[in-house]
Order: sequence, then structure tokens, then C-alpha cells
Amino acid sequence: MSLADKVKAAGVVGAGGAGFPTHAKYTGQVEFVLANGAECEPLLYVDQQLMENYTDEFLEGMELIVEALQAKRGIVCLKKKQKHAVEILKEKIPSHHTLDMHLLGNYYPAGDEFILVYDAINRVIPEGGLPLDVGAVVNNVMTVINVARANRGIPVTDRIVTVHGEVNKPSTFFLPVGTSFREAIELAGGTKIRDYVVISGGPMMGSIEEDLDAPITKTTSGLIVLPHDNYLVMRKREPDNTSIRRGRSTCDQCMYCTEFCPRYIIGHRLRPHKSAMRCAPYGLDDTKLLTSSWLCCECKLCDYFSCPLFLSPGKIHGIMKKEMAAAGLRNTQSREKYPEPRPFADTRRVPTQRLIHRLQLTAYKQPAPLVETGFTPSVVKIPLRQHIGAPAMPLVQPGQMVNRGELIGEIPEGKLGARVHASITGMVREVSHQIVIEKA
Repeated sequence: MSLADKVKAAGVVGAGGAGFPTHAKYTGQVEFVLANGAECEPLLYVDQQLMENYTDEFLEGMELIVEALQAKRGIVCLKKKQKHAVEILKEKIPSHHTLDMHLLGNYYPAGDEFILVYDAINRVIPEGGLPLDVGAVVNNVMTVINVARANRGIPVTDRIVTVHGEVNKPSTFFLPVGTSFREAIELAGGTKIRDYVVISGGPMMGSIEEDLDAPITKTTSGLIVLPHDNYLVMRKREPDNTSIRRGRSTCDQCMYCTEFCPRYIIGHRLRPHKSAMRCAPYGLDDTKLLTSSWLCCECKLCDYFSCPLFLSPGKIHGIMKKEMAAAGLRNTQSREKYPEPRPFADTRRVPTQRLIHRLQLTAYKQPAPLVETGFTPSVVKIPLRQHIGAPAMPLVQPGQMVNRGELIGEIPEGKLGARVHASITGMVREVSHQIVIEKA
């Protein structure tokens, strides 16, 4: 069985947030395999903890991917500031002859796939393109470890999550997929305050989750607990129509959103001051400008950092993409010639420290060490769709007993998707858009 088949059988998806089914990446041949350990979102420590505590398994996974894709090199990309992880990897990588290490600066968004490829191998992914277009494959650190486990026949049943912010013991845990947000927060000592909000994912690209019984999935990297009046929370809660109205009445076309845009600085033809702040607020029917919104990676740098008027170009791009998709418009941004980076591409980067200060997160700048809990929830809710593509088809019925690691959801025939496995041993209580299992 090929590595791609083993990865498919184990239900491995991109653990960095998007959840792309990983087996679909492992076809053909590439020059470089990049491990994305940048973890550029503030307050998250998942990748750092994995590289420090599961180093051998991580490097094993990298070698497997390099071999499967016949790559020239595998490159572990992480930040210089992750000193402990850097020291461990410097000691162990020399014995892995196909692997190297590339150290990144402490800027945001260093972990954006396009920026990472440019920084590590000095190649610019074309507009509308993929790392494959420049001879590379990029995997998150957790994904690489899951590949190593898949090679041994171990499916994805757990997810590593950082719980941070207004909690008593900021920590990073391995938890069964389907564990509730509420239980994860309790494992971190509970909250310090009564009136709080939970952001699922990182502070910048994550979203507010109102339901504390919502489940942790294969792509949940963090739970950030913040006061309801935090700057970031208030910005995320702003209604869409308010964001558009404020853009129409307030934007002075200063171009800061464009000048700091990660995709613009590497040469893409994305100009948020035009595509977001001229088209949407004023209802302009400029197809070329409208469709350039597909190039936005929604890093939210323009929303929460660069705009002096606290407007939301990135959010408006997200709204535009949803509306275009609903209208049947597809991403047509592509060109054969690779873009040329702007002259300031290597210098116009936002220091993470400044970003943390702007987001009012300075008070939470403390480690979140990996804590082994052995925790098993009494009930798990496992969504059948935790990935890009079609939801898995349930293979179980209510009342059926299942074992941890047992296949409970299959990829639909001919579709892009990922398998789903039971994260605990117990009885199936519900089968709908999710499978609910009660511990035996």
C-alpha cells in the first residue's frame, strides 16, 4: 500500500485550519517538502510543543513524505524565537540526510502557505495557484505526525489544542476529536472571568463560537478565552452590513491595507483598497476587481492592524467571495508567468509583538505547556465533515458499539473527502451531520 493510500485510510487532513484531505497531495513528484511550523497566530503553541516533544515522530513523517514524493529536500520551517525546538532539531536533523531547517522571523503571517514558500525556497506561487506549481508541498506539523502514524496503521482520533487567554492554566492538550470546548476549558483550570467569549482557532483568523458544547475537530488548533469587551472580540462581532457601511462612509483610500497585504507584497494583483473598499461598499460592477478578491487569504492583517480607521477590507473580501460563490462565479485568477515580488517584500512585515499589542493580548503572553491528561470525555460529537470536500458517509447506526479507532465515516464514491474514525470506545447515540458516541 502506498503512503497516499495509508494516509487516506487514516483520515488525515491538513491540521493547520483548512482541512484539505492530505492524501490528495501525495501524487506525482516535487522538489521540496515543507513542514509549516511557523505558528504565526499569537497565543498558539501547538506546533512548537509537537516539535519539542514528538521530534522523532515528526522527522519520521517528513522522511516518509520526502521519499513518497521523490523530493530533493524536506525543509522544516519554524521561527528563530522557538529556541527550544530549534535546539532539539539542530541536534537531530543532521542524522536525517534528506532534511534541512529554515528559520523564520517573528512576523505575521509567516505561516501563510504562499509567504512560507517564498521565504523558504524563494519562489512565488502564481495567482490562483498551489505550492505544487512551484515544485513544493506544504504540510502542517501535526499533519506530518499524523502521516507517520498513518504509516503504522493508526487513524486520526485525537487533536492537539492550545487553550489560552482568560483561563487559570494556559495549556496545550491532546484531546479526542469530538471533545467539547467546555471540557477543554475546564482542563485548563476553568476561566478567570464570568463574562467571556471563546475564539476557535487563532486570534486573527479564528471565529467566535457561542456554543461551548461545540466539538473539537481535526482542524481545531486553539481555544482563546477573552473578555467580551476585548478589541478583537468587538471587531469580530461587527455585523457584515455595518462593516460595508463603515467602509463606504469612512475609507479615505490611504492604501495601507494594500501596502501591508501579504499577497500584494509578493507580487499578486490584489489591492484591497480597490477590490474591497471601492467595489463592495459602492456596488461597483468591476468584474476584474471583484474577482481579485479570490486572491485574499483572509489573514485579517488589514482588518486588525494596518487600517488606521479600523475598517475591514479582509472581512469584506470574505463576504464578496461567499456572494460570488453563491452566484456561480469561480476563481479565475491565474496566469502562466510567475509574479515578481515587490521591492519591499522582504522588509514590509508586521512584527508579531506589535500585533499582540494592537490586539490587546499582551497580558496573555505566557507559555501554554503540553500537559498529558489521559482525558476521555463521556460523550463525543464527531462531525462527518471536518475537511474540505464532501462530508463522510456514516457507516454506523444508533445503538451500535464501536471501538476507538474504528472507521465510522467513509469518503463518498468519486468525491474529495476524508474518512472519520471513532475517538472513544462506546455506543453510538446519534447519526446525523455528526456521530455522537457515549463512552462505554
